[in-house]
Amino acid sequence: MDKPFIAIPIGDPAGIGPEIVIKSIANKQVFEAARCVVAGDKKIIDDAIQFTGIPLKVNIINYPKEGVYEEGILNLLNLDNVDMGEFKLGKVSGMCGRAAFEYIKKCIELANGREVAAVSTAPINKESLKAGNINYIGHTEIFGALTNTKDPLTMFEVHGMRVFFLTRHVSLRQACDLITKDRIKDYVKRCKEVLMKLGVTKGTMAVAGLNPHSGEHGLFGNEEMEHIIPAVEELQAEGFDVAGPIGADSVFHLALKGRFNSVLSLYHDQGHIATKTLDFERTIAITGGMPILRTSVDHGTAFDIAGKGIASEISMVEAILLGVKYSKNFVK
Repeated sequence: MDKPFIAIPIGDPAGIGPEIVIKSIANKQVFEAARCVVAGDKKIIDDAIQFTGIPLKVNIINYPKEGVYEEGILNLLNLDNVDMGEFKLGKVSGMCGRAAFEYIKKCIELANGREVAAVSTAPINKESLKAGNINYIGHTEIFGALTNTKDPLTMFEVHGMRVFFLTRHVSLRQACDLITKDRIKDYVKRCKEVLMKLGVTKGTMAVAGLNPHSGEHGLFGNEEMEHIIPAVEELQAEGFDVAGPIGADSVFHLALKGRFNSVLSLYHDQGHIATKTLDFERTIAITGGMPILRTSVDHGTAFDIAGKGIASEISMVEAILLGVKYSKNFVK
């Protein structure tokens, strides 16, 4: 079987994205698993090759099938969109925000056209996007817009544990208000569709509790009694394999041990803390509900260490390998 094509935008040129992409291309496990196509700027790539000391040869291509997929070669879609006279490593820049968006857009175009099996993204900077007049807050919103997907879902995977998020980038107070019966039912159904698309057809999805001990029948809050339990009971009556609420202090451990095939986390940090404490570098994000597959590192641009050659590529490697793992379900 041919290795799948994986498109990799280098992220914000001023961050650690170019460095971790280069290190990942040089990784033997990645080479053996995928045919990687990098979208970036050759000047940035050349600079990163120099400060990392990794002897890669850059091969400029226009289409993935033009690539030379041999060890030591980085196949690059060169967008040539960074002015090195203006460029500064480790700094917020509208130019870099625009460049990062253009790399992502190019990779999405390839995925939409079925020229690649997945897109594995390096980190971008929200301030740089805004400075560059890119009207998206982040990757998820960009992918949603450019694939015509309304409200894409985020799933984390680490050591086989999968976590979805009912709410993400809102305040904790707002998150509590968004935890409603109808919203939970809608998300569970959509999460189940994502799991099916990924090939996960067996097992029970758990809904995490919100309050301590899932509210103890109303002693510590009414959200479980008024919204979460009714949602789970109605879903079960409709034939969905779902359980909950399961106390948040135990549900992630149980999922890791195989009791559940996934967990619906009710707010951002509930799931982020569980996954990243388990293994920060190997917590990988998957954007679900789209016609294409996107995997991503779940760390930032790390401007403070950009250009120093010390950034770890583990998350980028894992994102690419996870893209390979699930890619067969997206490209036939």
